[in-house]
Amino acid sequence: MIQPSHLKQGDLIGMVCPAGAIPLERVQTCVQTLEAWGYKVVLGKTVGSKHYTFSGTDAQRAEDLQTMLDNPDVKAILCARGGYGLSKIIDQINFSKFIDQPKWVIGFSDITVLHAAIHQLGIASIHGPMAAAFNKGVEGAPYIQSEKDILEGRATHFKVGPHVSNQNGIATAPLVGGNLCLIAHLVGSKYSLETKGKILFLEDTTEHHYNLDRMLIQLKNAGMLSEIKGLIMGGFTSLKDEWTDIGQDIVSMVQSYVLDKSIPIAFDFPISHELPNYAVKQGVNYTFEVSSEGTILREA
Repeated sequence: MIQPSHLKQGDLIGMVCPAGAIPLERVQTCVQTLEAWGYKVVLGKTVGSKHYTFSGTDAQRAEDLQTMLDNPDVKAILCARGGYGLSKIIDQINFSKFIDQPKWVIGFSDITVLHAAIHQLGIASIHGPMAAAFNKGVEGAPYIQSEKDILEGRATHFKVGPHVSNQNGIATAPLVGGNLCLIAHLVGSKYSLETKGKILFLEDTTEHHYNLDRMLIQLKNAGMLSEIKGLIMGGFTSLKDEWTDIGQDIVSMVQSYVLDKSIPIAFDFPISHELPNYAVKQGVNYTFEVSSEGTILREA
């Protein structure tokens, strides 16, 4: 897996909205923080613009993302928000210049589609906080710092407390994943994640329990849960109903569909649509260790 170059003082970070819209004032703290870190920031045309729920038409969003990918002066691309829309434009993106000069691409949620496409190229990317997280102040500081650490070349190392339903074990393998909904929707497409031999991480938000179950069944039936080396279940936040409506919570669903008792499984890991949400590298080797003392995820 090719890792883009780490950033240095004075490097240029581009910000785009390849999916949903975000008001310009919502990105100001992010821009100011990046500049305080010593970087320059250029905003794409889709930042602060709006076309229905999107930041622009399909053509405008594709053009803006393409411009940032092609610009040799841009060393990292931070997606200002997720939402919906990357699936509509991903086939329009030409990655040839990006392959020649890889750069870090940052985001989560709908950006899972972009991560999946980049992963197919054998290039690492960053699943991590977007612009709104920079508005969280002290509460969001550790997660913003984890993103800064990756950009500046420091290896990430996270340790969290135990969960009663965790399954102990240890594995070292490439880390892949993202938003459960998008990963399920990518099944059958050329961007479908290859999970065999990988540590898979999943998170989601504002879903009904039956829909989470349906998406996990999709992954199971596609063979995506049968030969993984480990499973990290992040935040499943702001759910629209109670688990009693279907009779299973996310833990029991996973226990139903992941029958391999030899792999480590962790629940409530701090990767989420909301805080806490640590930044991790997609496609890079991590050591994932689950024990009675807690869970460790460290870059190998």
